[in-house]
Amino acid sequence: MTDLQQSKYSEAGVDIDKGNAFVKGIKDIVASTHQRGVLNDIGGFSSLFAIDTNTYKQPVIVSSTDGVGTKLAIAGLCKKHDTIGIDLVAMCVNDIIVGGAKPLCFLDYFSIGKLDLHIATEVVRGIAEGCRQAKCSLVGGETAEMPGLYNGEDYDLAGFVVGIVNRDAIIDGSEIKVGNKIIGVASSGLHSNGYSLVRKVCFQDLGLSVDQQMAEFGCTLGEELLRPTRIYVQAVHGVLKHYKINGMVHNTGGGFIDNVPRILPRSCKAIIDRSSWKVPPVFTFLSEKGNIPMEEMYRTFNMGIGLMAIVEDAVADDVVHHFGALGEQAFIIGEIVATDNDEEEQVELIN
Repeated sequence: MTDLQQSKYSEAGVDIDKGNAFVKGIKDIVASTHQRGVLNDIGGFSSLFAIDTNTYKQPVIVSSTDGVGTKLAIAGLCKKHDTIGIDLVAMCVNDIIVGGAKPLCFLDYFSIGKLDLHIATEVVRGIAEGCRQAKCSLVGGETAEMPGLYNGEDYDLAGFVVGIVNRDAIIDGSEIKVGNKIIGVASSGLHSNGYSLVRKVCFQDLGLSVDQQMAEFGCTLGEELLRPTRIYVQAVHGVLKHYKINGMVHNTGGGFIDNVPRILPRSCKAIIDRSSWKVPPVFTFLSEKGNIPMEEMYRTFNMGIGLMAIVEDAVADDVVHHFGALGEQAFIIGEIVATDNDEEEQVELIN
């Protein structure tokens, strides 16, 4: 019987020393995001965050998780990884702010076949920037090497956010009523939805490349497709200090058709006027070049509206102006009407 040769984990493709060096190298990046309440640095088995009991008398913990889908493939094609982390944070924090919550802490999961310190660090830089924009602390995460599961420099990302809201400040749409106005807040572009269709149209059907200059966008195709998702945290909470919002929608996958009904009472229907804002060129390009029907466009993409707030008619104009003062473009894009037909669609797009 022959002696078996000794094997090491690194020979199977997992380098523990490199993983430790990565954690050490990003400690300052992570620490730059820490807000009051963080009690420990990264590197432990868990993260600690203290709740401000002076501010939150009836605290409700709010959590969400998300990824950025196949937008990761665009980052790989462009060899640019320092903004995809902003998208990751945005997709998570925008989901909890529409319920009135404030993000507290964020964790990420990064998995790759063979750890590339440059790529991984750039990804974390983007996550940290997203956390700074959201006033949220990056408190930990997980980095996993999975040789044989991912090819080359391919990787995947997931994000997890924990937020907080007072019980009496939860926004769940139950106070939406007939006559309320719908305010749309502009997106920065595609955000992080519909990229499988985007890639099919741009690369498979049209044969474009990411470094191709696009007159329609005033930049390269890659620059347009990698434009980071807008983070609405500070603007939303700035508005909430002065005005009551009856319901909010993060306009992500499912677009207007599937997202708006998630917060509407059954007795209500949303009428949305498509002529009330200017649709960004990227959506017109995709619709025309990809021969995508309008209904499919409004169900797949945000069409230039990344967030919607439903408010009383009397304050709608003031809320629009307040969003503007906080650096966001906002428009009154529709209203809430009555419906007594359970079979009727709860969203109607006009014009």
